[in-house]
Amino acid sequence: MILACVVLAALQGPVSDRGTLIVRQDTVEIARERFQLTPGRSGVPGPGWTLESSVRYDRSRPVVVLAPIVQIGQDSMPVALQYEVEDPREPVRIRGEIGRGRFTVRFLARAAERAREFACDRRTAVLDDSVFALYLVAAWYARSEPGAVTAVMPRGLRSDALTVRAHGPAATVLNREPATLNHITLAGGPNGVVDVWLDASGRLMKIDIPSRRLTVERVPGG
Repeated sequence: MILACVVLAALQGPVSDRGTLIVRQDTVEIARERFQLTPGRSGVPGPGWTLESSVRYDRSRPVVVLAPIVQIGQDSMPVALQYEVEDPREPVRIRGEIGRGRFTVRFLARAAERAREFACDRRTAVLDDSVFALYLVAAWYARSEPGAVTAVMPRGLRSDALTVRAHGPAATVLNREPATLNHITLAGGPNGVVDVWLDASGRLMKIDIPSRRLTVERVPGG
């Protein structure tokens, strides 16, 4: 019930947040992600949100930066996407927009330009295997009963059918300290199960992807 109220509040009113996430694999830091969620959509009147993120993978060479900006409607559906992939081997620009039951992704690289349309229903989210703040919006669809979510993965030009479910408050560990957070799972696709953890106000605090031995935690105070 607590989690249901949090999710409904997130869907019905303005939500804003910003923070930094540390991405670890087998306890070794591999990246940091800075994200910002703001009410409203750039250049578009009416309610909604804008989610911006920038993840820097710099523990090996070459350094790669993933920087998506997703505009989100009041119903939590992705409306538009701008995505810059800063990779010296192959920089990429990705653009996406929704229209008539389809989310169209355009993939612009040096050597090629591709486009693909993905069927979407009322429960669709833009996700990425290596950008973790995006999972917050998918978690907004969570209820106590399992529900279907279509995950559009623009870098891979694919979509995954996921099952999202809210499990309520549960014990976990956050930054090496015991914590009680609201637990959501997203099951399906190559990752298997993704555990998403939100605090009582709906802020993203932690993500676990056991199949990849990945843990993503919010920086304390951030």
